[in-house]
Amino acid sequence: MSVIRGARERARVEVTAAIKDEARRQLAAEGAARLSLRAVARELGMVSSALYRYFPSRDDLLTALIIDAYDAIGATAEAALATAAEADPVDRWTAVCRAARDWAVLHPHEYALIYGSPVPGYSAPADTVGPASRVALALVAVVRDAYRAGRLGDPPGRPLAAPVRTDAAHLAAELAPELPIPVIAALVAVWAQVFGLVSFEVFGQFNQVVEARGPFFDQAAAALAGQVGLDVLPAE
Repeated sequence: MSVIRGARERARVEVTAAIKDEARRQLAAEGAARLSLRAVARELGMVSSALYRYFPSRDDLLTALIIDAYDAIGATAEAALATAAEADPVDRWTAVCRAARDWAVLHPHEYALIYGSPVPGYSAPADTVGPASRVALALVAVVRDAYRAGRLGDPPGRPLAAPVRTDAAHLAAELAPELPIPVIAALVAVWAQVFGLVSFEVFGQFNQVVEARGPFFDQAAAALAGQVGLDVLPAE
């Protein structure tokens, strides 16, 4: 029985992977809003009722694709963080940002699924939150390590408005209670700017504006590191 069960599990894994691969091809050709379980089943030579045993609805399939995409970009960022473990804080920060950017450039349709326009009629469930947090948490890890090593200064700029401080305090309690609240607020702003740079490149906004896009991104990411205080050198 265990041999039969193992064969069934392997078959299910293979069919699930084939369904998701075909769905990704549809994303590239038609966009997420036009993803159709019937079309996926037709391309795979399956009847719709058979596909529904793997993904009961279009939203279930979309959720699986979204989690896969978030996990892929997150794993890429985490690998860069680990590889740059001994590097300067700014270089670690830039390595994580660059890894996320490089993944997005190589996977534009999957990036668009998670950072592009919302899919009409779709509401992401709670189980997408953890995967969606992986890149941000890698950046938090860079800042936390720099803080512990005495390599983090005060973020530049004006004092936080009271509502901003309140939001940042809530995030600090959840993510990194040891970090100063202004650093958390700066991290949120810079995280948004990093992905704004990535989106501008992936969605073509830099066409005929920026040609050396990789070096430009690295320069911008390093400058953004300074917005959270990472450009501080160790004390003499």
